[in-house]
This record gives sequence, structure tokens and C-alpha cells, in this order.
Amino acid sequence: MSNVNAEATTMLPLLKKKLAFLSGGKDRRSGLILTIPLSSDQTSMEELSATLDYLLSIPSAKCKARGFTVIVDGRKSQWNIVKTVVLMLQNVIPAEVSLVCVVKPDEFWDKKVTHFCFWKEKDRLGFEVILVSANKLTRYIEPCQLTDDFGGSLDYDHNDWLNKRLVFEKFTKESTSLLDELTIINDSDKSSTVDKEKSADCTLLPSFDPETVLQTGHELLSELQQRRFNGTEGGGQGGPAWCPMEEELLAQPQVMKLLDSLREQYTRYQELCRQRNKRTQLDEIHTKVMQVVTWLQGPGSELLKTQQAIGDSMRAAQTLQQKHEEIESQHSEWFAVYVELNQQIAALLSAGEEEEVVELKALQQQLSDVCYQQAAQLECRQNVLQAAQCFHSTTQELSQLLDGLLGMLCADVAPADGASIQQNLKLLEEKLQTVEAGLTSLRQKGAQLMEQMCTQSPWPLEETESPAGEQQDNVQHIQGVMEEMQLRKQRCEDMVDVRRLKMLQMVQLFKCEEDALQSVEWLGELLDALLKTHVRMGDDSQESTTMLDKHRKFVDVAQSTYDYGRQLLQATVVLCQSLRCTTRSSGDTLPRLNRVWKQFSVSAEERQQRLELALNFHIAAERVLQQECVDSESLDEVDSSGKTLLDRLTMPVIFPDGTEQYFGSPSDTAAAAECVRERLLLVEERRLQLQELGLHNEEDEEEEHVLNGQEARLDVIGEELSEKEDQDEEEEEEEVAAAVAVAAAVAGQQGEDLERATQDC
Repeated sequence: MSNVNAEATTMLPLLKKKLAFLSGGKDRRSGLILTIPLSSDQTSMEELSATLDYLLSIPSAKCKARGFTVIVDGRKSQWNIVKTVVLMLQNVIPAEVSLVCVVKPDEFWDKKVTHFCFWKEKDRLGFEVILVSANKLTRYIEPCQLTDDFGGSLDYDHNDWLNKRLVFEKFTKESTSLLDELTIINDSDKSSTVDKEKSADCTLLPSFDPETVLQTGHELLSELQQRRFNGTEGGGQGGPAWCPMEEELLAQPQVMKLLDSLREQYTRYQELCRQRNKRTQLDEIHTKVMQVVTWLQGPGSELLKTQQAIGDSMRAAQTLQQKHEEIESQHSEWFAVYVELNQQIAALLSAGEEEEVVELKALQQQLSDVCYQQAAQLECRQNVLQAAQCFHSTTQELSQLLDGLLGMLCADVAPADGASIQQNLKLLEEKLQTVEAGLTSLRQKGAQLMEQMCTQSPWPLEETESPAGEQQDNVQHIQGVMEEMQLRKQRCEDMVDVRRLKMLQMVQLFKCEEDALQSVEWLGELLDALLKTHVRMGDDSQESTTMLDKHRKFVDVAQSTYDYGRQLLQATVVLCQSLRCTTRSSGDTLPRLNRVWKQFSVSAEERQQRLELALNFHIAAERVLQQECVDSESLDEVDSSGKTLLDRLTMPVIFPDGTEQYFGSPSDTAAAAECVRERLLLVEERRLQLQELGLHNEEDEEEEHVLNGQEARLDVIGEELSEKEDQDEEEEEEEVAAAVAVAAAVAGQQGEDLERATQDC
């Protein structure tokens, strides 16, 4: 390509005027056709000369050697201007012009004059000048090489050509400048690779974006190639376009050459940038790795080494935990940098060279070792703090349990009854068990804490003196806390043993008092049963003997109940003395017991005497009734004992306090007396029988009359007694059965209570 004296951008106003143009058409000698369309306005020769200089600088030397055919369109101009233009061609391009075709107007100019003048000046001009009308121009140039202005078929769009020319010159300028810059940058890198310590700041940036310039060149080349292949068909589907010219005129080879050179240099530049970026990345990674390692091994380790305490309370442990969380937060920032660096190193390892891979792996290993060691220290410290919090929390809970147990032991025991004492004793045992479980848990938590402290990753030997001493203090503190809790628990256990014994004695005291009251109630029930149900005297001697035996057994049961109550009251006195409970005593239980017993004794004695009188009466009556010969004294004795018994049945029982009480109800007493009267009637009958044998006959009628009256009276009495006897027998059987059942229950309960009281005492 020829050197361009001027750029299209600087001559854009002149080129837009279309003072001259290369349409791309050729004459029969394959010379280029240069068209100068003269207008009716005055044409500036300076502007036309500058335009011609620019246009003639475009073709190559080879193309210029074939000569130019210049078409001067003077149809709209004057002859002087045409002549001036033709003469100017001699000065501008005398060697390149082979033929000048002046297109004249159809009705203008003197042909002879004009032709004669140019013909006369042919030798001086150096080229042939002919005057020709537009329709005769095809004699010298093919119609397909002429534009439509001259009746040809060649399509030419001056604005489109000018735009493409601007693009071409811009690409040429930018690509040439970019090539020079890339060459300088690439060549300068050869010397900089020797000194690897040279700063990356020396990197030069090109003035133009290589990608943009390459894209412009490819678009331009594509456009040029499309015009070349389309030929004269109008440049494709986009409408009128620049018609293709010869290869010398077209910029396609130059564009291709520039693109090839640009791609080569750009590829080298990209590789250079990649190498520099990689080196920069390696340097940055190395710097960041050393920053992380330096902080973790320096300030980070110092922070952890100063945090070895476990605190002496839950609040102190929580404060240490907060401080540790702050340290963890500071470490987290550096660990995040570590993760990012690790990812960057992994990405570089996948595409790095052998030397870079070795360096990267060494950095990665160093960074990982330091980070993992520091993370292990943080985790161990966190585990120790968690174990310390659990230990202090358990210690606090156990201390509260011991305080509650001690408060319960120091409080006075003043329960209302045995049930409340049992409940308090159960609560005391539960609290003691809870304390025991809390102490066991404390030992476990302490062992876990000391184990965590022992398993903590050690620091280097020169740095372990102070942490080791603090760790020993921590162990001694843990052991001291556990020993203190053990002593407090032992003291509470001793106090619990004393309190347990005291509460058990109080339970026995309440039990004795309750059983003593029960004895009084049982004795009162026996007395009530004796007075209300023990009324019958028996119908004969055998029944009276049986009832007397039952009465003695009944009295024995009452005696046992009374003795059991006395023993319980004595045990109560002993327990009160043991408990130093001066405010408690048997109260009115003993007087009540003695009063009931005296009443029972008087009633039992009276009952026994009546039963003995009834037994003697029945024995004497049965003997009189069974003997054939009975003297009157025996009969009188039976009659006297019967009356005495009847009188005794009507008498009340007089207690020591002067009160009186009858046995049973009046009907019960009447029923018992009726049995005695029945026997007395039988004895009276026996007396009459004996008297009948000794009387004289004259007295038989009178005696018979008397006897009949007595028999009638006895029959009436017998019927009444028979009905009453049946009713009394049923009631007596029920009363006896109830008394026997009560006596048996009392005897059984007394036996069990006596045995338990003996054991308790």
C-alpha cells in the first residue's frame, strides 16, 4: 500500500463535495477511470488538486503504471474551467494520465477551437485529450465501466465509499499503532523475564482495545470480501454499494496482513499478560499467606495463650466465654481469608506449571498446617469453657440443694400428726438423694473438665511455663470445689441422721398416743357392751356357768386392753423425755383410761356377782326339783336366794364418781327377772306337792281349789314367760355373739400393738 499523504478524516469536507472520485471502472487497457464532475459553480483548483492528490495516493504503483483515463465532465461547466482542469492534470499527474475524455455539452463550445487547442498542446501535455459527448463515450470505455451519469451500468455510491474509506483508514491507523505498541510491550518482556524481581508496574497498556480493533478489522474484511465476490451485482442485499476494484485498489490484502500481524502480537501479549497475572497472583497469594500465618502464629496465638482460666463461678465462666467468642470472631476473619486463598491456590494448581505447582503446594501446606493447628486450639479452648460452665452450673445447683437441705434441717420440727412427720421424712430423704445425685454429677463434670484440660493441644515448650502453672491452679480449684461439696454433703448427712432418728421417735410418739386413745375407746366400747348387752342370767345352772366363763374371758380382754394402754402411755413418757419435748404429755388420756377402767371394773364385778348368785340359785333350785324328799329348809333357802337375785337385778351399778348405770334396758332386766320367777314358781309347785302329801283328806277339796287357782295363774304366767323367754334368748344370743366378736378383735389388736410397742420401745 502507498503512503497516504492525508487522511480521509482531515479531508472529509472536501471529499464530501465529490470534486473527483474513483468509481472503480476501468478502460480497455485496465487503467483506472478517474472522474472529475465539474459543476456550474466556480470550482476551486486548490480543493480539486488536494482531492486528486488524495485519490491518486490510494492505488498502488503497479496500478498507476497502467495509467489513468480521466473523465472530465464539463457538461455543466464553462470551457475555461475545463481547460484549466486539463492543464492542471499535467502538473498533478502528468505521468499517470494516458487519456483525458472531456465530456462536452451537446450545444456548446466551438468544436474546432477546442479540439485544435488540445491537439496542439498534446506533446506538451503528455497525454491525449479528446472531446466527446456523453453518448459517444462508450467508444472509448465499456458501458459496464461507466456510471449511470454517462449511460453506464456501474453502480457507485460516493457516500458509501467515503464511509468505508473512513473505516479502512481508522482500522489501518489503529491497527498499525496497536501493532507498534504490542511489539514494544512483547519485546520489553523478553528483557524483563531475566529479572524476575522486577515490579509488575512496568507493564504497558495499549492505547486501543485489541479486541475492538480486531472486531473492526474482521467486519471490514468481511465487507471487502463480500463486495469482491458479488462483483457488479450491487454489493449484496444492503442496496447500492461500492463496486469492486482490482486487488491493488482494494485494501483486502492489507487488512488481512494487518489482522494476521495483530493476532500474532495480541496472542503474544495475552500470553504475556497471563504470565504476569499469574506471577502477580502468586505474589499476592504468597503475601496473603504470610499475613495469615504471621497473625495466627503471632497475635492470634498470644490471645489464646492469655486465655487459660476457667473461672471460679458461672458468671466468671460466661465472661470468659464471651471473651473467647470475640477471639473466635477475630480468627474467623482470617479463616475466611484462608478459605479464599485455598480456593485460589486450588484453581492455580489445576493449570499451573511444575515450578509453580511446587511453590503453591508448599504455601498451601504451610497455610493449612497453621490454620488447622490454630483451629484445634480454638476448639479445645471452647470445649474447656463449655465443660467449665457445666461444672460451675452443677456446683451452683448442688450448693443451692445443700442450702435448701440445711435450711430444712435447721428449722424446728413441729408437725401436727404422724402423717405430716412421715411426709417430712420422705421429703428429707428425697432431698438427700437429690444431693447425692448432684454430687455424683459434679464429680463427673469435674472429671470431664480436667480431661478436656489435659487433652488440650500443647503449646511449644518455650511457651508452656505460664499456661502449665495456670492449668495446675485450675485443677486444684476443681478438686477443692469437689472436696468442699463433699464435706458439706457429709455434714448434711450427719444432720439428716439425727433428724431422721428424731422424726422416727416422733412418729412412735404420735403412734403411741393414737394407740393409747384407741385403747381408751376400745375399753369404753367394752364397758358399753357390758352394761347394755350383758343382762341375762341364764335359764339353768349350765347356762349360767357358761355365761360366767365368758364373762371372765371378757374381763381378761378388757384387762389386756387396759394394760396395753398403760404401756403405751409409759412409752409416750419415755419418748417425750428422749425428744426433750416438755410441752407434750399424755394429757387427759391416762385419767380417761383410769376412769373407764374403774367403771368397767365396778361393772364387771357387779356382773360377776350377779352371775354367781344366779348360778347358786339355779343349782339349789335344780337340786330341790330333782330330789324326792326335800325338807322345808332347802325350799326356804331356794326361795330366799331367788328373791335376793331378783332384788339385785333391780339395783343400778354405782361408779366411783357417784354416777349410776343400769344393766341393759328395763325390758332386758324384766326378762332376766322373769326367768328367776319361773324357777321360783317351779319350786313353789314342789313345795305344794310336798304339802299335799302331808295334809289330811278333809282338806283335799279346799287344797284342790287353791291348787286349781294357782295352776290357772301359773298357766298364764307360763305362757307369758314362754313368749318372753323366746325373745330374750334371741336377743341374748345376738349380744353374746357381738361381745365375743369385739373381745376377739380387741385381743388380736392388743397382741399386735403390744408386740409393736415392745419393739418400738
